Amino acid sequence: MSLSPKVVALIVAAGQGSRVGGHVPKQYRTIAGKPVLVHAHDALASHNSVNAIFVVVAKGQKDAAQAMLGADVQLVTGADSRQGSVYAGLEAIAAAGGADIVLVHDAARPFLPLSVIDRLLDALTEKHGAIPVLPVSDTLVRGASDIMADTVDRAQLHRVQTPQAFRFGAILDAHRAWNGAREATDDAQILRAHGHDVMLVQGDERLGKLTYEQDFARAEAMLAPAWITRVGMGYDVHRLAEGEPLWLGGVLVPHDRGLAGHSDADVALHAIVDALLGALGDGDIGSHFPPSDPQWRGVSSDRFLAHARDRVAARRGRIDHVDLTIICEAPKIGPHRDAMRRRIADILAVPLDRVSVKATTTERLGFAGRREGIAAQAVATLSLPALS
Repeated sequence: MSLSPKVVALIVAAGQGSRVGGHVPKQYRTIAGKPVLVHAHDALASHNSVNAIFVVVAKGQKDAAQAMLGADVQLVTGADSRQGSVYAGLEAIAAAGGADIVLVHDAARPFLPLSVIDRLLDALTEKHGAIPVLPVSDTLVRGASDIMADTVDRAQLHRVQTPQAFRFGAILDAHRAWNGAREATDDAQILRAHGHDVMLVQGDERLGKLTYEQDFARAEAMLAPAWITRVGMGYDVHRLAEGEPLWLGGVLVPHDRGLAGHSDADVALHAIVDALLGALGDGDIGSHFPPSDPQWRGVSSDRFLAHARDRVAARRGRIDHVDLTIICEAPKIGPHRDAMRRRIADILAVPLDRVSVKATTTERLGFAGRREGIAAQAVATLSLPALS
């Protein structure tokens, strides 16, 4: 065999996936927003030894598959049986110039670690075929009519996976000679029937086959992003002044004085903005909305909070909770607490139970105790994708 053999992958995607149910064959269903077939194709295409990919599809499915996979993939119409579909694919490869090695892979096994391909290719230096397997860990028994019979010795039993790797000429000859007397559930059986040994290499649990609906749920969970929790704290204070409206938590609160500042001076929303930006490690409110910039004079702080919300969304994050504490002697916050919670939840686009608003005094100590100003502090808890 040459030092750089021509390796062609053959993906079998001609089945109907009837055990899963539904109207869409399982190879065209999506996991994490991408069709199962595309997951399988992309895994094979990412290995630097794979030179070309052929895909066997059912009659009438070529256009849909080509749109998913692109023009570089060569499509073959399959047969009524898996063996017939693989054979059609092998003949198509032969007609296109052949190969040194072929990797026959089921589209229903979308998650293919590249290390498995490495082990298969290494094994072909000794034999004409190699398959990935996993040990059987559960106890096996025979049974009839719901009654347990003998235990089966599992010491020499293995769970067979794909891709299965073959020297191309050997597996093509084996398929051409196959008499079809019994159904072949994989290509290693066909190669052995033609007189060749098949090597066993270590498989991978991620190569599990999608057969039933619960398999898709497990696959979605496996691909769900890992989340990390980030917590940020914000604090703001503004002085009370005559002739100013008092905005707190996005709500206009009746009072004899209001808060003075470059914007509407809503200390509550400002504290939440800084908490969100802090959890993101994304500066503070002053770096995003400089007080020296006249465009922010008198602007509603709703805009600042919406900006912080959008910064979280841009990182594909989730706002899990916001806890706000307003510090003042007057006005009383209690009558306005529910309105503030609703307004904050509305701006952040989160359920109401993710927003907490509390109030406290300083027991008449300090500037807040002297009613010179109002302060607020906030804690924001976010979930962010681990790789964001």
